[in-house]
Amino acid sequence: MSIATLFAQSYYNDTYYYDTSSTAPTVVEASMILSILLFMLVLIVASYVIYALLLSRIFNKAGVEGWKAWVPVYNSWIRLELGGQTGYWAVLAFIPVVNIVAAVFMYIAMYNVGLKLGKEGAFVLLAIFLPIVWLIWLAVDDSTWEGRHAITPKKSHKKAAN
Repeated sequence: MSIATLFAQSYYNDTYYYDTSSTAPTVVEASMILSILLFMLVLIVASYVIYALLLSRIFNKAGVEGWKAWVPVYNSWIRLELGGQTGYWAVLAFIPVVNIVAAVFMYIAMYNVGLKLGKEGAFVLLAIFLPIVWLIWLAVDDSTWEGRHAITPKKSHKKAAN
């Protein structure tokens, strides 16, 4: 008799019987799910902290306050403006089909930020395919911002004294 026949006979003879009457999760299963969710939350928070730290260093090189890198949508707005694009694409990125166009404008802005920090034009490929490496490279190297800043401070509207 072959092995397959033995397995088939033991299966059909109810030798392998599993009780599926209760579908409630046990304490072990619930703790495993909670542990996985907690690990994912810690991983997400840690990656955001690293991202914001690196982006704040790039903002400081560009003459922008570093705290702006910690605000979720506002940091994309500032990065777009540093790259010479309009910042509202950061908000439009939440609309399903428009987000593709917004991503193109974000890549153009990343290209311009790379150029202003003295990188080659092909450096944008790193921003597209490995954005964390792009951030680390621009944040920790000794490059300086070339040219004028894309974000200029607002001028005061006070009237000059005669």
